[in-house]
Amino acid sequence: MNHPVVSALLPVFLLAAVGFFAGRRRWLVGEGLKQLSTLVFVVLTPPLLFRTMASVHLDKLDFRPLGAYFIGSGLIFAVTLAVLGFNRRGAVLGLANTYTNTVMIGIPLVGLAYGEPGLVLLFTLISVHALIMLTSATVLLELAMLREDAAAGRRSERHFAHTVLLAVRNTIIHPVPLPIIAGLLFSWSGLAMPAVIDMPLKLLSGAFGPLALLLVGATLAATPIGANWRSALSLSLVKNLVHPAVVAVAGWAIGLSGAPLAVMVLAAALPIGANVFLFSQRYGVAEELVTASVAMSTMLGLVTLTVVMAVLTLIG
Repeated sequence: MNHPVVSALLPVFLLAAVGFFAGRRRWLVGEGLKQLSTLVFVVLTPPLLFRTMASVHLDKLDFRPLGAYFIGSGLIFAVTLAVLGFNRRGAVLGLANTYTNTVMIGIPLVGLAYGEPGLVLLFTLISVHALIMLTSATVLLELAMLREDAAAGRRSERHFAHTVLLAVRNTIIHPVPLPIIAGLLFSWSGLAMPAVIDMPLKLLSGAFGPLALLLVGATLAATPIGANWRSALSLSLVKNLVHPAVVAVAGWAIGLSGAPLAVMVLAAALPIGANVFLFSQRYGVAEELVTASVAMSTMLGLVTLTVVMAVLTLIG
């Protein structure tokens, strides 16, 4: 039970299992589930992000791991578009193959496995993850829509530049990037955090992990997979296994090793993030498949994350 993989993963999956049980028993459904999601995302996430990044020494931040992550993600996205074609479906499924649940599952898992140094690496990724991935997806989807309108002989009423700028704004003015930026600015200022402020932030930060994992489990209990399970399984295997493998190769290619490589690979191995469903819904494509895939990749994570973490432990 003291094996690093077991000690990191078991608490994560036990808490998610408790949430799943609560969801199945209908103790946490509907409006209550929505309110818990808001509490975790809006109230508990910012203190954790701010407090961790406020203690970072800016001169010690290493951005090379981000290069490995986004090179790997870009390659998979490009291959998905090449296989499925440059259309809305290809872009949405490309996002599903590469967009990670970095917050709800990633933060508790990386915190348990790699401690605060690992969280700093993860938060550095989180600070630009949505901005780069979702803005890129928006650009591709808008271009695909314009192309489809032109092919169908329709006069497009889409405002490309406005849509892209709105996507950029929404990924910056957000409960995740803002506290990271604020924490880095506080660190840069050289000021000391007063204990009377630090203690409430610490207590709120400590509540994030357990409640986030309960939320993941309860959400999973309420999400049907249905007839899309075969396609959802394929997407999930790409996201949970192929994505981290490609990121690992990209990391080795640029000379990464140790915790920086491990955290990026583990981040890539996390299940599909829920934002992909919002994109499928907004652009009216593959909605049921994406919903099923988010649930499937989360369930498969019990096995695939164990495999990925075991491999990371073996290779050091």
